[in-house]
Amino acid sequence: MNLIELQRSLCQLRLGGMAAVLETRLRQAQVEPMTHIDLLATLVSDELTRRSDRLLDRRRKLAAFRDPDKTLDNFDFTFNPKLNRSLIFDLAAGTFIDRREDALFLGPGGTGKSHLAQAIGQAAILQGHKVLYRETHILLEQVAEATSLGNRKQYMESISSAALLIIDDFGMRKLPPTAAEDLLEIVMRRYERASTLLTSNRPVEDWGKVLGDVAAVGAMLDRLLHHGHVLKAGPRSWRTKTAPAT
Repeated sequence: MNLIELQRSLCQLRLGGMAAVLETRLRQAQVEPMTHIDLLATLVSDELTRRSDRLLDRRRKLAAFRDPDKTLDNFDFTFNPKLNRSLIFDLAAGTFIDRREDALFLGPGGTGKSHLAQAIGQAAILQGHKVLYRETHILLEQVAEATSLGNRKQYMESISSAALLIIDDFGMRKLPPTAAEDLLEIVMRRYERASTLLTSNRPVEDWGKVLGDVAAVGAMLDRLLHHGHVLKAGPRSWRTKTAPAT
């Protein structure tokens, strides 16, 4: 069996990582003192690395982050120095997901809530968790579409299956009349089964006005806060800082 045939066979065995680097590794084995087992171990490592990278890519694509470049590494913690850094890094460590706890990020617009939420989602993916990111209005639009198509149950089950669901920008846009019912169902399905991280620029006292259903909001908050972590962001806004002078 020649090199091309061996590469083809590796691909048929779904060992594309090995096939891609086989020629390079064989040349390496010719110029470096490498035993047969060392060569095989290197090829297996190449295959595992490629599979891990592809899995991470699939999970990031599934999460559908609005800003996939947002990480803790590029967040400026000095801008709002009173921000609870310990809580942020504790959440990024993922133990709250293992415990099926929730989190609320509250504060004015432009204070970094969405950045931090997505950064924690990115960290969760690296830890092996399934993550879904949805802006609130998009989540509700998808629920409405699934309902109209007769797929509401399946959609709700898919949303409930993620280890971490990030619901971003609650209160930023006018919501449909069914918003309270839909959000309550999602929160109830996930309560003590999976983690939900919700960001909002509105204080919780205003949520009843936003959704038009004080009872539903009370039930949502009871569950979100029962095992919940609250991060208060701000007060300074990045948008104010970067706004052009007039």
